[in-house]
Amino acid sequence: MDPNVRPDSMERINTPELAQAFIDEQVGAIREQVGDGKVLLALSGGVDSSVVAALIDRAIGENLICVHVNHGLMRKGESEQVIAMFQNQMDANLVYVDATDRFLNLLDGVDEPEKKRKIIGAEFIRVFEEEARKVGDEVDFLAQGTIYPDIVESDGVKAHHNVGGLPDDLQFDLVEPVKLLYKDEVREVGRALGLPEGMVERQPFPGPGLGVRCLGAITRDRLEALREADAILREEFAEAGLAGKVWQYFVVVPDMRATGVRDGVRAYEWPAIIRAVNTVDAMTAEVPEIEWPVLKRITDRILAEVPGICRVTYDLTPKPIGTIEWE
Repeated sequence: MDPNVRPDSMERINTPELAQAFIDEQVGAIREQVGDGKVLLALSGGVDSSVVAALIDRAIGENLICVHVNHGLMRKGESEQVIAMFQNQMDANLVYVDATDRFLNLLDGVDEPEKKRKIIGAEFIRVFEEEARKVGDEVDFLAQGTIYPDIVESDGVKAHHNVGGLPDDLQFDLVEPVKLLYKDEVREVGRALGLPEGMVERQPFPGPGLGVRCLGAITRDRLEALREADAILREEFAEAGLAGKVWQYFVVVPDMRATGVRDGVRAYEWPAIIRAVNTVDAMTAEVPEIEWPVLKRITDRILAEVPGICRVTYDLTPKPIGTIEWE
């Protein structure tokens, strides 16, 4: 049986009882795989890696070392929130690495999405290898929040940084306890583990971060415009009561310009594309109807507050044909 293929007989985890049974099974499996070894966990702060952190912590305790890498492609305030949650509130064994310049320099001039993902995935591993050497004792295991849609999409659609984006010379054995679960099942397991609801319901954020939302070759000025526009979108969705009703929402800024008029003068600036979807398992997705006043308020704020953006559009494409992310 292929360990990366979900068996047809696998029961859907949709109750607290099934979630608890899964937890018990995985805690045992992690202990058997890892033994007395140490595990580095790639902790983004999203629900997938957070659930994996809680599972492995329950299995091996202090032998888990969480590493949060700021690759310069995080949302506004993201790394600060991760540190506050895991280090200050949960007292996790957390290492913070600011690798912004390192990643952005490697990505300079790279416009092909798959190449960007592979660069990001490979450099993540290099960072983890360096952190493993700092631990002192040899670290043989790398844990990831890989879930089943990552594996499915990496087979011919796009290489996720934690699947097809891994380097061939990987020096770690992987620990991926939720890799056969869909996103809704991961959330169910998170609740059973006692994670805060705000963490369990946190909307997905890809490992390559804003690198796959700053379309084409990434530039620092366009990346900053994207970060600010995305923050406005999240603020306004929260204000409108949509944060818990829309599964995922974000802004995309492509590597192209459009003509506009700002203060009576021609402006040749970037468009911002709003993407919002509702889904259960991330395999299919529909686009919600957002009330016009909300979209208009978001548009007005982005155009007024974000330098370099002169147009705002709303993406109406369902999945399939479109994937949830643009790259």
